[in-house]
This record gives sequence, C-alpha cells and structure tokens, in this order.
Amino acid sequence: SSGENINIFPEVSGPITKVLVREGQQVSAGTPLFTIDDSVQRPTTEQLRLQSEASLALLKELQAQPRTETLAISVSQVGLAESNLKSARDESAKRRASYDIDPKSISKDVLDTAEDAVEQAAAALDVARKQYELTKAGAWSYDITNQAKQYEALQQAYKAANALLQKFSVKAPGKGVVLAVNAAVGS
Repeated sequence: SSGENINIFPEVSGPITKVLVREGQQVSAGTPLFTIDDSVQRPTTEQLRLQSEASLALLKELQAQPRTETLAISVSQVGLAESNLKSARDESAKRRASYDIDPKSISKDVLDTAEDAVEQAAAALDVARKQYELTKAGAWSYDITNQAKQYEALQQAYKAANALLQKFSVKAPGKGVVLAVNAAVGS
C-alpha cells in the first residue's frame, strides 16, 4: 500500500537525447521516460528492413516465373530458328539439285557450305527449343528455397535490430509517480 521504489536503468548505453518526464509526474506502464541517442541503430534497422523487402520482392519474382513476356520471346526465338532451318534446307536443296544436274554448275565447296548451314540451323533450333523449355520451367526450386531462406534471415535480422532500437527509449515498467530523475540530456 505504501508502494516501492523502482530504479530504472537503460539496457543500452549512449548519451540521453530527451528526458520526457519530470519529478512528481504520474505515469502508466509503457510511458516513455527518456530516450538515448539512436543515430546509429535507427539507420541500421532501416537498412535491414529495406534489404528484407528487396529480398521478398526477389522471392516473389522467382515464384512468378516464367514471365509472360520472357516466354513470348522464347517462343519467337524458336519460330525464328525454325524459319532459319527451313531457309537453310531450301538453299541446300537448290544447291544439291544444281550439283546433281551438272556437277560443274557449282563448286563442291559451295555445296558443302550449304549443307553445313543446315546442320548449324538445326543446332540453333535445338538450342532455341531447349531455352524455351528452360524458360517455361520457371525458376529452379533450389533458387526459390535459397531466396526464401535469405528473406527469412533478413527478416530475423530486422526484427532483432528493431528490438534493440526499442531499447533506446526507456519506458515505465508500471503505473506510478516519478520520484526522481537522475538523468539529463547529454549524460
């Protein structure tokens, strides 16, 4: 009934920036009593928050793959490779027909070059199709898992930094009257 004295000490060190109460003032639990310089901890906490948000954005990007636009490009690349193969085959067939009619009408080198162009176009089509399949598959599950873990780690770092930041404001542990303030700005 007569109450008790509670000495309050900050959990972090640093110069006091504001004293928010005066002697004789009634306070309730959670009332801020004074603040400590948080000029280093506040930007560190904000940096971790922003890194966490950027990590989440990358995670969502990976989960949303494939993008419609990227898939459309892959489809177009397959179409172009098919067209190039057809063109190379047509050119080779013309050269072969000419050579078969009269071997002296074109050189063997021109014929070989046309046949090599068909093989190169076929290989390019194979690459384009594989690239399309890879794009269509979206992000690799390991990349998504890795990014999810990075996001989780950054979230935890942000929460820890924010919890520490809260300690730079000393609050009343319960309802009562401030009997003495033994702190001043700068101390």
